[in-house]
Formats: sequence, C-alpha cells, structure tokens
Amino acid sequence: MRMNLANIVGALCAVAMVGSANAAIKEEPVTYKDGATTMKGFVVYDDTTQAKRPGIVMVHEWWGITKHIHNEARNFAKQGYTVLISDMYGDGKTADNPKDAGALSSSVMKNPTVMESRFNAARDELAKQPSVNSQRIGAVGYCFGGAVVLNMARAGADLAAVAGFHASLGLNTPAPRPGAVKAKILILNGADDPFLKHEQYDALKKDFDAAKVDYRVIRYLGAVHAFTNPEATELGKKFNLPLRYDSKADQDSKAEAANFFAADLKK
Repeated sequence: MRMNLANIVGALCAVAMVGSANAAIKEEPVTYKDGATTMKGFVVYDDTTQAKRPGIVMVHEWWGITKHIHNEARNFAKQGYTVLISDMYGDGKTADNPKDAGALSSSVMKNPTVMESRFNAARDELAKQPSVNSQRIGAVGYCFGGAVVLNMARAGADLAAVAGFHASLGLNTPAPRPGAVKAKILILNGADDPFLKHEQYDALKKDFDAAKVDYRVIRYLGAVHAFTNPEATELGKKFNLPLRYDSKADQDSKAEAANFFAADLKK
C-alpha cells in the first residue's frame, strides 16, 4: 500500500509524539544514613534508557533542598546524568529565613569532618544506583553547596569533575598536596558578588596552582549572588540581601557547565 507524503509525515509525527509522551524524568525520594543521622535526598534520572550513565552529586544552597535545586537536578538529568540531590542537613531540613539558613549551613561548614562524612554518604548512595556508572561521578553545588563541593575536591574526594555555581569560597579543608586533587574544577561566580572577596580568590589560586589542580574560574560581569535561582531577586528584596537572578549569567554558566561535565564525565 502506498502512502503519500502527508501520510508519511503524519506517521512520523505520531511516532515522535509517542516517544515524547513516554520520555520522563523520574524523581524519587531516597533515604540514606550518615552514621546515626538520617539523610533525605532525591534521585533524579531519565528513564527512557536502561544504560548506566555518569552520576552527579548535587549540593543545595543554604536554604536546603528547594524548588530551584529540584529544577537544576532535572536539567542535568535531561543531559544524560543520574543526579543525587544530597541532604547536607539531615532529615531533609530546610530554612525559610537567613538566620535559620545560616545556622544550618554553619553547622556543616564549621565542622569539616561532618561535611566530608555527609557528602561521602551521598556519593556512596549515588554510586549504588542501578542507573549509575560508579566510575564516572562528579559533583555540583550552589552557594553553600559550591563551598562543599570545592572543599571535597580539595580533600581528594573520588570525583572526576566538580562545578560550583555562585560558590561560596569558605575553604575550610587543608591546602591540597600536589596531585591530591583528582577532579577537574569549574567555578562560575558573579563578578559583583559582595559575599566574595579578592583575597579569597587569591588564596584559592595560590592553593590550586601549588597543587597543580586543573581548574577554571569564570566571573560574570554584573552578576551577584544566587544568579541561577529565579527566586533570588524576591528573596533578596524580602531579606535585604544582595541576591538577584540574572538570566544571561544563568544561561551562560549552564552552557559552560554542560560542556564541562560532558567533556569530563562522558568521555
């Protein structure tokens, strides 16, 4: 039976629509342990393939696991990664004001042993996921989470690639020894972020250069803190903080991160 061009196009469109309907980003809650502490995170992946794929540990902002973090995880899942949204506070705690957020983040950052243990618990949980190639794992963090993943890279965590978006530079792990840092590192920050000081960048450069780390720092002109978070501008106004969403910096930084992880996790 012959089909005219219109019928062929219609058939192809129908197949494409079915494929699109069947495609789905799955987001599943996962409970894991760090010693006696219960951690409540999420595993996010595209279920259209059964193939093992690289994994990314995602570390949240100081607010905890928010809508923004869920959206970021889904974006990475669409790129072909399984993402574990880690819980760095335990029991899925979140904060809706700077005082509580500062207390929660300080409880981790002021105790590097806790930070390392909780991150490693998340990495171990990600490596166990059936959709993950446990030999190809990276990490990404936002604000507070950026500081966590940078510290973990400095500490020699078993990671292939690490990226920090508007990453805090409170580096509280010892300066790495030459060759100790396994990960390639990408830092994507706002050039006008008042939370970050020139001295912090100088110290980071000194440590990384001495340790022969493969790293890159990109600073976006006009961007301040939390520039990838669409809710940042409203939060900044509400709490009188220098937070602001920047659509261009958001788009450009995500393109950089996509290329970075593809080169180092998918090769």
